[in-house]
Amino acid sequence: MVAISAVSKNFGSVRSLDQIDLKLFEGRCTALLGPNGAGKTTLLRILTGLLAPTSGSVSFQSLAPGADPRSLIGYLPQIPAFYDWMSGSEFLRFAGSLCGLSARESASQCKELLDRVGLGAAAGKRRIGGYSGGMKQRLGLAQALIHRPKLLILDEPVSALDPVGRREVMELLRELKREMTILFSTHVLHDAEELCDDVIILQQGRVSVSGAVSEIRGIHRTPIITVEVEDNGPARKRLADWLNRLSHPSITSAVLQPGEFSAKLQVLQAEEAKTYILQQLLAIPMPITKLEVGHASLEDIFLKAVHAR
Repeated sequence: MVAISAVSKNFGSVRSLDQIDLKLFEGRCTALLGPNGAGKTTLLRILTGLLAPTSGSVSFQSLAPGADPRSLIGYLPQIPAFYDWMSGSEFLRFAGSLCGLSARESASQCKELLDRVGLGAAAGKRRIGGYSGGMKQRLGLAQALIHRPKLLILDEPVSALDPVGRREVMELLRELKREMTILFSTHVLHDAEELCDDVIILQQGRVSVSGAVSEIRGIHRTPIITVEVEDNGPARKRLADWLNRLSHPSITSAVLQPGEFSAKLQVLQAEEAKTYILQQLLAIPMPITKLEVGHASLEDIFLKAVHAR
């Protein structure tokens, strides 16, 4: 649907994007991942036409070269802006008129979308200045959908939502991916793994990993052993000390999870490493609550890609 060819973006002497080559395929949901400063928002703004690339090009398959793609795109920025004196329904009808919809079409879409994003008619009558952050995020999603776009671009769409709201919006995106192509940036890797067909990981303005989630998992299918201890400080310290003493050729890395009471060990031979780890654990007084053998998750792949440079 969209081809991004050799796109770079400079802000003065700082290069935010460096020779990005990507394709977005019709009818697929793609997650854009990367640490802060990786260039995710810059790339989304170039796709929507809000920024011009320093070099390179963005082409839409269904448009002639140079044609305006905005009618195809629905966009929700990370921090959506509104006229606080408007009601939610007034703002949606206004957004519809800006997209070229008639007053009747805007009113019809407004009612349907308020219900669909979980606001409803009552909230639609209230002034936006009285909305919570989560309600504004939902309204922003509704305005991105008002003209039935073919490509929905979302920058951190669930960042302002509580756990219940996040789950509701994720379910809505699951429905929408049957109707349109979706590209969204997120820091919640579980959401990306659960919802998306494809993943793009940016690091320092370059594409570090990209492709179908299933293919990426296959390429990076590293055995992982997780060791979890009781939820207390002394147990976590003993786990950290134990990790520092581990030495076996089959263990390639052993990392204590930040802020958690568990460690992840990447291994070459799962059975060989498991036998060694069990022997080590039996030899010391460690309050183990879980020992699990699995494979690298999207989070593991993300961390590996980010720390590779």
